[in-house]
Amino acid sequence: MKILLVEDEAALRSTLVDALSQGGYVVEVAASFAQAYEKVKLYHYDCVLLDLTLPDGNGLDLLRVLKADNSPAGVLVISARDGLNDRVTGLDLGADDYLAKPFHLSELNARLRAIIRRRRFQGQHHVAFRDLLVWPEQAEVLVRGEPLTLTRKEYDLLLYLLANPGRVLTKEAIAEHLCGDAVDAADSFAFIYTHLKNLRKKLQEKGAENYIRTMYGVGYKLSVE
Repeated sequence: MKILLVEDEAALRSTLVDALSQGGYVVEVAASFAQAYEKVKLYHYDCVLLDLTLPDGNGLDLLRVLKADNSPAGVLVISARDGLNDRVTGLDLGADDYLAKPFHLSELNARLRAIIRRRRFQGQHHVAFRDLLVWPEQAEVLVRGEPLTLTRKEYDLLLYLLANPGRVLTKEAIAEHLCGDAVDAADSFAFIYTHLKNLRKKLQEKGAENYIRTMYGVGYKLSVE
């Protein structure tokens, strides 16, 4: 899952990046309104953690941009502004939740997981797809009741496909989802093929059908047929 953290306070930003990365998220950062605006216009995210007080603008304006663009990203406002008016305005504009600073990382993680469940998996704690049962919060995958061991990238790829059943995902979109900003340093998208090949092999070794279809010249999709 890919997160955009919009936070201008360097120490807090570093702490959150470390904590979220250890939790398995791909985290991109923006320290200003301008940086955040550019990123939400260019890239897709599962959730945006949004501070309201930015050095060059108001986070609520970025929330307005996300909603005007019909972005599928969840939005969790994290702000020292804990007044009722700010909370009501943020929620009325379409934020999924509002968390006042200071906060515990455990609460941030719980609220983040809840948003992603609602946005991607209809609020369910598990994802069922044909022979598969996936528990995202435990990063646990079962194939016909048997546990499946995956690398972090293989698991992230599977979850991305499960969140978009039947939808063609381009190589560029997959690479961006798996690597975030680091994808700009990649010479090619060959690593995607490697992860897909390994994922397919592991699924089929457990008796699953070949759900992942190659759309030649375009990308890949999880077949719902």
